[in-house]
Amino acid sequence: MDGSPTSLKRKQTEVNSEAKPEIPVEESVRKRQNIARTCVHEVAVPTGYASNKDELIHGTLSDPIYNGERAKTYPFKLDPFQEVSVACLERNESILVSAHTSAGKTAVAEYAIAMAFRDKQRVIYTSPLKALSNQKYRELSQEFSDVGLMTGDVTLSPNASCLVMTTEILRGMLYRGSEVLKEVAWVIFDEIHYMKDRERGVVWEESIIFLPPAIKMVFLSATMSNATEFAEWICNLHKQPCHVVYTDFRPTPLQHYVFPMGGSGLYLVVDENEQFKEDNFLKLQDTFTKQNLAQGNKSGNAKASGRIAKGGAASGGSDIYKIVKMIMERKFQPVIIFSFSRRECEQHAMSMSKLDFNTEEEKDVVEQVFKNAILCLNDEDRHLPAIELMLPLLQRGIAVHHSGLLPIIKELVELLFQEGLVKALFATETFATGLNMPAKTVVFTSVKKWDGDSHRYIGSGEYIQMSGRAGRRGKDARGICIIMIDEKMEMNTLKDMVLGKPAPLVSTFRLSYYSILNLMSRAEGQFNAEHVIRNSFHQFQYEKALPDIGKKVSQLEEEAAMLDASGEAEVAEYDKLKLEIAQHEKQMMSAITRPERVLSFLVPGRLVKVREGGTDWGWGVVVNVVKIPSAASGSLPAALASSRGSSYIVDTLLHCSLGSSENGSRPKPCPPHPGEKGEMHVVPVQLPLISGLSKLRLSIPADLRPTEARQSILLAVQELEKRYPQGLPKLNPVKDMGIEDPEFVELANKIEELEHKLVSHPLHKSQDDHQIRNFQRKAEVNHEIQQLKSKMRDSQLQKFRDELKNRSRVLRRLGHIDGDGVVQLKGRAACLIDTGDELLVTELMFNGTFNDLDHHQVAALASCFIPGDRSTEQIQLRAELAKPLQQLRESAKRIAEIQRECKLEVNVDEYVEASIRPYLMDVIYCWSKGSSFAEVIQMTDIFEGSIIRLARRLDEFLNQLKAAAHAVGEVDLENKFAAASESLRRGIMFANSLYL
Repeated sequence: MDGSPTSLKRKQTEVNSEAKPEIPVEESVRKRQNIARTCVHEVAVPTGYASNKDELIHGTLSDPIYNGERAKTYPFKLDPFQEVSVACLERNESILVSAHTSAGKTAVAEYAIAMAFRDKQRVIYTSPLKALSNQKYRELSQEFSDVGLMTGDVTLSPNASCLVMTTEILRGMLYRGSEVLKEVAWVIFDEIHYMKDRERGVVWEESIIFLPPAIKMVFLSATMSNATEFAEWICNLHKQPCHVVYTDFRPTPLQHYVFPMGGSGLYLVVDENEQFKEDNFLKLQDTFTKQNLAQGNKSGNAKASGRIAKGGAASGGSDIYKIVKMIMERKFQPVIIFSFSRRECEQHAMSMSKLDFNTEEEKDVVEQVFKNAILCLNDEDRHLPAIELMLPLLQRGIAVHHSGLLPIIKELVELLFQEGLVKALFATETFATGLNMPAKTVVFTSVKKWDGDSHRYIGSGEYIQMSGRAGRRGKDARGICIIMIDEKMEMNTLKDMVLGKPAPLVSTFRLSYYSILNLMSRAEGQFNAEHVIRNSFHQFQYEKALPDIGKKVSQLEEEAAMLDASGEAEVAEYDKLKLEIAQHEKQMMSAITRPERVLSFLVPGRLVKVREGGTDWGWGVVVNVVKIPSAASGSLPAALASSRGSSYIVDTLLHCSLGSSENGSRPKPCPPHPGEKGEMHVVPVQLPLISGLSKLRLSIPADLRPTEARQSILLAVQELEKRYPQGLPKLNPVKDMGIEDPEFVELANKIEELEHKLVSHPLHKSQDDHQIRNFQRKAEVNHEIQQLKSKMRDSQLQKFRDELKNRSRVLRRLGHIDGDGVVQLKGRAACLIDTGDELLVTELMFNGTFNDLDHHQVAALASCFIPGDRSTEQIQLRAELAKPLQQLRESAKRIAEIQRECKLEVNVDEYVEASIRPYLMDVIYCWSKGSSFAEVIQMTDIFEGSIIRLARRLDEFLNQLKAAAHAVGEVDLENKFAAASESLRRGIMFANSLYL
């Protein structure tokens, strides 16, 4: 790769055993572990880099080996990817290890720690979540003695040689220029794929940019498809080699079964060699057909309209009971049953009341562990229902694990699960993150999840992460995944999910005020915001794509030059006429489609033209008009829901691409090419999307469920289009619809006049003329060239620069910096706050809002800044909280307006809504004043665990506010924040982690 800042060397390391004669299945699976344990090793090297390592001991950059004395030995034989990783580490070079959860990445991290201990250096281990940091601290403390922990709410042995911390803490240390970093040789970034997290991904990116080049990095990641690109970025950024060791080898192979809901039996769809069993899938689909026939399928077009029957969950309970019972009978436990809803997890676990998986002896051990765990709680908290209800469940070997549980119960469940005392664990996907806690079997109760916008199928990356929990290394010959599906799922959808490739790591870099202020206030000045933008992974990915765009532009320019341009003026004139007609028609249709004018014409069988933005759906046939409450129109799962929202939906038969409206996905129009196959589906269309009404009507069959009935309509529409080559006759708004507004009549006349000109144009007769096609293609090519060129010009760098300029303007307007960009008192306070909205909270500190409140009110008001679960209940606040909340809203509104005036894209109402979360104000206020936990959980429908998580983040936030007040010399405020923090820190809310 000449000319690039990095060159790439690639090598595939394989270990193959020769073919063996037939062996029994169990044994053959065990033997498979010796076959094709391949790992790919690549290295990105800066141009002109020369290695000074002794090749006899270290090998070469592209073929690293290590023949020296090891910093750590293992009781097992290392896999090839672990061997290669150790060799890279001993070369003292950065490395990205990308492998499945159970493959053994931890062994690589432990080796880096052992090297640092051997060489009397310090090492930092970062993890994305506090809970994971606690678990990692426990795990590493058992292996190495000198380990410390730093999360937002706990600090243990901060002078230890190996420090476990959250990535946010590392970023804070880098911003403050912490002395600790001068002694650090290695930083291990666990779960680096968190970089694509929309909210927090930027923390990883900034930490990597700020790390001094002398520090080497170890990145541990789930499998990702662009590991090489990431390594090239590191190489480019720190001018040092970065190795990639990638393996998708699974130590324990997986078998994937499907269980049809409401049906019976399991169907093997993917075997341990990753072969898809098409015949089994077709048998499985037959069971649905039989079920549907038995039930009499009444929901004709439910799928096309996106209104899917809600029968799944009801039968789901008994199905899950059946599956769990079967798993236990076949000795496939332990099993993790994944649900995407916390309430569902609990309901499923409670529905197992008749099952018991533990022996009397195991029950006693569970009770003993349980009692020891809750010793740290006071007597009152031990009798909370959330704690008392758990013991009988745990004794039967059944447990629940999700983010809403009390932390102590969640950790207890993890510990019991690791000890084999929990046989059936009902969990949400958070259990698949981080620590390696595998089971023999994994069950998916659903393959769809709500992601905040829509119900969608889980992606292959998510499936890989969760299914990776199946199969315990050294214990199981194979892991088993059981997928429950409750509707006809397309074969390719299932195939893509189970056998799909891992997703690429895409940067979510953004500029925060916290980062900008910290960069401005850094003394040495070597890093400024421009430096961070230019060195971001985001910018690197963008620039990497540029050569490809340039190549594409050259190809298009060649094509444009070859296209014949004769008669161009004539064609341009013809096209202009068409465009003018389209513009006038659009203007006219927005007036015609007002309900009072159009509804009486939208009778079943009427032909209507549908256009959605730039997408032309062509002519469709009205089936039905439904009136919906306007509140519901915003949440329509409609295929063509217009953002303008209208209170009428026109169910229209439209020509859709084959398979595009299967499995509840969004239908796509069938392109109007000759020979293009498509199918008719009923699609819900909102009034503003109708772009034409025809005079013609068709008679439609009473039952549109059979495909033949819908296809007959398609043939009829196509026949009409042949009969009217100049276009179907449209309803005349004046003559046929009786609309007599003078400007409307004028518009209709104008369109008629233009249409007459169009028809008499010489090119109109020769619609298929080579000349027209040529010209249109040329116009398309030129348009594409312009777009690509503007993409190249409109560098991301420039976009970020503009944003930086606008954000700096906001900081000046609010008094955080002066005209020369020097950080002022207010800015010095904001520099220390990264848990909540730094602009908004400093505004309250400086405008006196906090001065008028006592420390209980301060705690309650500060809780509005912490992201967390929303309550569905109406919030009724006491007077002493309602007023400060109102002040907070006013400040938020003012800040949003200033941002908008400074040319930032901010929606004022959305900003206020997103910045202020008052759902637990009352709870925090009462807790701060001394209420018991049992009392405060009665005040809200939010899960106990979510309340505790918020309280702990709130404590961290209050401590940041205390530091900010101290930095600007506000002693009274500092004392108030300290008292607010102190009033929270008691009881179960701040009970110690069982891992510590």
